Amino acid sequence: MPTLNFAGHAFQVVDRTALYWPVQGGLIVADLHLEKASWFAMRGQMLPPHDSLATLERLSAAVAAVEAQTVWCLGDNFHDDDGAERIEPRAAALLAELIAKVDWRWITGNHDAALPPHIGGTIRDQAEVSGLILRHRADPLELRPELSGHFHPKYRAQSARGGVTRPCFVASPTKLILPAFGAFTGGLYAQHTEITQAIGPDAVACLASGERLLRFPLPR
Repeated sequence: MPTLNFAGHAFQVVDRTALYWPVQGGLIVADLHLEKASWFAMRGQMLPPHDSLATLERLSAAVAAVEAQTVWCLGDNFHDDDGAERIEPRAAALLAELIAKVDWRWITGNHDAALPPHIGGTIRDQAEVSGLILRHRADPLELRPELSGHFHPKYRAQSARGGVTRPCFVASPTKLILPAFGAFTGGLYAQHTEITQAIGPDAVACLASGERLLRFPLPR
């Protein structure tokens, strides 16, 4: 697993979109967007209802791979406030199993600000861990080192074989934005002004490629 260093802390990139924090024994993910397909189905756009199970199976595999003791989810965990009530039985059972296994910590986002307590785990709007702020959306006025999600960043890299688009982390000296972990999530290009304005100058897009971490400077 490639190493991503940020604000004096060493993280390992897991499955291209998650971070393992060895010192804390914690896995950090963002933007699961569970039950997004069922949200669209309620509005007449019928989609395969398997996104939550696919996301949680992948998350379960990541937890097992690093033997995580804690999981932090950085907001938009469900696609809407009622998503926890719609989650289908197999996905609900797997989520309950994960929450029982590790210290589970939800950070709420703009899609799930009213996450119901019965879902289990600890629910907060943000957290501070070893000097790092964990929240859903980057705060341009925040001076402390900060981890967040929200933007679902992706990057298009050019190679001799053509272009390839992948989820990416976006890092500056004081901010680190995680890509979306959910199976049914789109993305915003890392060069987009919404991201560059949120993260500030000297930002780079970071892509995991095998055991390497590729870095691409972003325009100011």
